[in-house]
Amino acid sequence: MESVQGFLPILLIFVVAYFFMIRPQMKRQKDEKKFASDLKKGDKIITKSGLYGKVVELNDKDLSCVIETMAGRLKFDRSAISMEMSKKLNAPAAPAKK
Repeated sequence: MESVQGFLPILLIFVVAYFFMIRPQMKRQKDEKKFASDLKKGDKIITKSGLYGKVVELNDKDLSCVIETMAGRLKFDRSAISMEMSKKLNAPAAPAKK
């Protein structure tokens, strides 16, 4: 019985680490993968490096996309597109306060 009580704090640390660190990271990865697979032509996006553009072509073979920017067309891997910043870009603007 005493040996079980000795392992209880260690087990509790692993459970807490799972629910506060590992599980949220797995959910985030799942959401990012879904976002990348749901991209379609015409979507306005921002890459993780801060490049703004619009999706003009998607390639499912190598999971890349071509984005049109003011500088021309560039080919990027879908994982280089920022989910958070792209969602903020496409979110409707809040009404201005008077």
